[in-house]
Amino acid sequence: MDKIKEVRCPFFNRNNIHVICPQKLANLRAEADASAERADATEAKNKKYEQDLLQKDQEITSLNHRIGVLDAELEKTETRLAETKVAAADGEHSKSTNDGLIRKIQLLEEELDAAEKNVKETVEKWVLSTYRHLSFLIRFGRLRQVDVKAEHFERQVARVEQERDQWEKKYEEMNDKYRQSKAELDELVSNMEGL
Repeated sequence: MDKIKEVRCPFFNRNNIHVICPQKLANLRAEADASAERADATEAKNKKYEQDLLQKDQEITSLNHRIGVLDAELEKTETRLAETKVAAADGEHSKSTNDGLIRKIQLLEEELDAAEKNVKETVEKWVLSTYRHLSFLIRFGRLRQVDVKAEHFERQVARVEQERDQWEKKYEEMNDKYRQSKAELDELVSNMEGL
């Protein structure tokens, strides 16, 4: 009879115990290191996006304030323009003042238009950045975690409210029993006094 050759699997030793290849182990370690690096890079990007978002919010606030100041200045200038138009009937001097004020209004209107355009662009960038930030968070499941936590707390609140309702019901039942017992005791006392 021919001898049966012993065939060995490269993943098992003589006792048929599973052995991980050093190369496979190295590959797994490399994958884990790469994943950790990607996670660190993603966290860094997230922090950068949050800083950018805060900066854009501050820019929007600053531009809104500037628009308010420009609007107030525009109103003052328009008031002065109206006064100047009344005084324009008095002479040539009023005309030159009026022209200067008109030029100033035009400059202010141009500044206002530029500021409004800048605010619009900043808001659009902020919205886009916020959308990207939210999509980033969604990709990594953080919003799902928040939803899960919110559902967990809602269940806890519902459970506590249910327990509260049960205790209120028990309190009402005990209060009814107390009233009945007191009424029986009062009746017994009055019967004993009648004897």
